[in-house]
Amino acid sequence: MTHPVESEFIDVEGLRAFVARPSSEPAVDAGMLLLPMITGIGSQVREFAEEIAASTGAVALSWDPWHGKSSDDTGFDELAHLHEELEDAVAVAEQQTLLRHLRSELGLTKVGVVGWCLGGRFAFILGGLDQDLANVLAFHPTVPGEPAPTHSHDAVALAAQISAPTFLAYPGKDSIVPKENFLGLQSALQSREHAPSIIHLYPQAKHGFSDQRRHNEEVNASAYGLSWPQALSFIAATTAP
Repeated sequence: MTHPVESEFIDVEGLRAFVARPSSEPAVDAGMLLLPMITGIGSQVREFAEEIAASTGAVALSWDPWHGKSSDDTGFDELAHLHEELEDAVAVAEQQTLLRHLRSELGLTKVGVVGWCLGGRFAFILGGLDQDLANVLAFHPTVPGEPAPTHSHDAVALAAQISAPTFLAYPGKDSIVPKENFLGLQSALQSREHAPSIIHLYPQAKHGFSDQRRHNEEVNASAYGLSWPQALSFIAATTAP
């Protein structure tokens, strides 16, 4: 079933966000918080939100890490600089504000989180901090070999504390995230005895394989083509009535 979707930029307690929601009945009691890659709420992330809403019926609300800037209008060097200055405490507080909006303002009881790259790391952090999430999904999470000075949360340690079903997709040729860190995340997730884990390894894919700009390489396009439909099904299954 495909749901008709309406989408727009909105303000949530002073935070710019993008929302895609089903525009027809019956209403679904589910929401997903999207945590973008370095591109911010660029066209790719807006497409992700609309696909989630259309495929699963969930309200898809995207955090804006750069408060208005995105790959649509801002160069990669500037976005990378903003990423270097992004502090965990600030980012997590904003994300928690959006989670409250989904739960309190919209009245949704089944709320999950999905992130890509830097957002994938924050998905694990939120998952460990918030025990009421319906699911946690992370695509090629940026968990570097050495924590950045702005990193005050240990994503691997928090992954072990996630109570929700979790989906992880990792590219074997990731030039940013060492294989040992993937193995650490895998071990942390599989150490949980209370929640299932679905872990994908795409041996030849590269970091950020979900980004359409990287689909000129078949290994990336193939990894995305295989993982994304399964992620949509995972979201639907974990937020079903």
